[in-house]
Amino acid sequence: MNWASLFQYDSVVAFLLLFIRFSALFATVPIFSHTSIPMSVKSALAFFFTVVFYASMPPLAIEISVVSLFIAILGEILFGMVVGLILLLAYNTITFAGGQISFVMGFTLASAIDPQSGVSMPIISQFLSLIALMVLFSLDMHHWILLFVDTSLSKIPLGGFMMAPSLFEYLLESASRMFLVGFMIAFPIIALSWLSDVIFGMLMKTMPQFNLLVIGFPIKIAISLIVLIVTLASTVLILQEEMRLAFNALTLLF
Repeated sequence: MNWASLFQYDSVVAFLLLFIRFSALFATVPIFSHTSIPMSVKSALAFFFTVVFYASMPPLAIEISVVSLFIAILGEILFGMVVGLILLLAYNTITFAGGQISFVMGFTLASAIDPQSGVSMPIISQFLSLIALMVLFSLDMHHWILLFVDTSLSKIPLGGFMMAPSLFEYLLESASRMFLVGFMIAFPIIALSWLSDVIFGMLMKTMPQFNLLVIGFPIKIAISLIVLIVTLASTVLILQEEMRLAFNALTLLF
């Protein structure tokens, strides 16, 4: 092996672009972008996988200049952001459903910091987010990401990523699908909550001494929790299907 060739200008630029591709992916895709993982660890992982994948990387195909290098760096960052956005839109269906469930259960104010996104969200959304994170590990999604990077190196040369019009259409469709599927997951609890509101309203009309705050809300929360436990298996299956569709949609990048 010619070690001197590793320090040539083309090799250094290729290594830099590959490192930026891994860094952008680890900063946006689920699991790797988890806020509980320190930035130093993410940077070390990006550097390690850059070294590992560098041997199988095709030769650099762009012209080396200040302008082309700047455009190539922006392209690699955009590539990681698009991949992360596609996967996050599928992942966030379950957190959106958790927000709807928390609203009808009266847990809107009971919020906590979500370790995945680092933002405050209702407690039910955080619970479902942790369940979704375990599902992603069970699907070996972290391995899928690495295999996708290996495939992308031969399909999309470093610095050669371009946004296709079909990709914009998919992102819009995926965003609308996130709300639709999220509402579908939360619909059983929302429907029973509305039904319990009607029943409680009828009871208050016939029995004025019925205290909704003392009796109605605990019953409503208990019913919602029971339905949430019963439908949890189907929610996991829906999340698995959404993540599978999102990974299949990554072929639009090629």
